[in-house]
Parts: sequence; structure tokens; C-alpha cells
Amino acid sequence: MVSLGLALSLLVPIKGYGESTDPAASRIDSFYNALLDTMKQAKQLGLKGRYDKLAPVLTKTYDLASMSRIAVGQSWNALPPQQQLSIVNAFTRMTTATYATRFDDFSGEQFEILQTVDQPNGDKIVKTRIIQSNGKPVALNYSMRKTDADWKIVDVYLDGTISELASRRAEFGAILKSGGPDALVSSLVKKGDKLLAGS
Repeated sequence: MVSLGLALSLLVPIKGYGESTDPAASRIDSFYNALLDTMKQAKQLGLKGRYDKLAPVLTKTYDLASMSRIAVGQSWNALPPQQQLSIVNAFTRMTTATYATRFDDFSGEQFEILQTVDQPNGDKIVKTRIIQSNGKPVALNYSMRKTDADWKIVDVYLDGTISELASRRAEFGAILKSGGPDALVSSLVKKGDKLLAGS
């Protein structure tokens, strides 16, 4: 099962990509500009500094609340609001810690926006590729949804087809089945703790 962590291990900072007039693609442009800036300061910032710098960027770029709801599935509406919030907060923290951990250096790989594809439901797919240092391209596509006035990421597809959200649904579903929502929060918090401890 492919996780965001694996996707991020392949996804490295970018330079030299063209700007797009499409609002969803422009959101990805801005996101990677912020990541690149963080990477250039990675050593000075340290893990906690990168976390603090990336937290507002990720909140602006990802619809983490919707991703949490979709990953939990049908049982989401049966959860009390406080428990829903706990899941969103723990998932957001773990996601930010993953980025802060992975983006700890800059090695010059290239990121390219290839095209934006409109979807029948109004969403957009922003197709990109990462050119690794060995010249091998890796497809990384983003499913974008308009939330209020902003476009945000709701799913990431590694190799163009492997859904991060589908992996999360399977992971969350197994934990919820065995231990319920409290176990899910505990698992996400522990993963965030481990990442932020540098292990």
C-alpha cells in the first residue's frame, strides 16, 4: 500500500517550472514555491522550524478536513463534532510532520506541471511529473476541488494512478474496525510524535 510518506520520498523540491493561469495549477505552483523556500533553509530551520513554516502552507493547500471525512467513510456523520475535530487535527499534524521530515534538503530535481484536466463533477486534475536526479520521471497528479473561493488538494496520485486517499481509507477503516475512533486518533498522534522526534 502506497502512503503519502512514500510519495513524498519521491517528491523533491523544484525549480524552473512555468507559471500557469489555471487557478488549480497556480495553487500547486505556490505550494511548491513555499516548499522550495523551506528546503533552502532546511538546515537552519531544523525539523521544528520546517514544521512551523509548512503548517500554514499545508492548511492553505490541502483540504485536510474533507480528506479526513472521506478516509473515515460512512461512519463520519455518526461521530460527535469533537471527535471529528480530533481526527482532523491529528491527521493534519501527522501530514505536516511528514512534509517537515521529508523536505530536509535540496538536490536540484525538477518539477513540471503538464496539464490541468477538468472533471465532470467540477473538480480538476493537475498532472505533474518529477524529474529525479537520475533523469527518471515520476508522475504525481493532484485532485483539486474548489472550496469557497480557493482550490485545494483532496487527493494525490502517485505514478498517476495510485490514490493516497484510497490508501488512507483502507488504513483508517482497519483501525476503526478494531478500536474505534479513539484508536484512530491515538494512531495518528503516535505517528506524528514519531516523525517529530526525528525517528
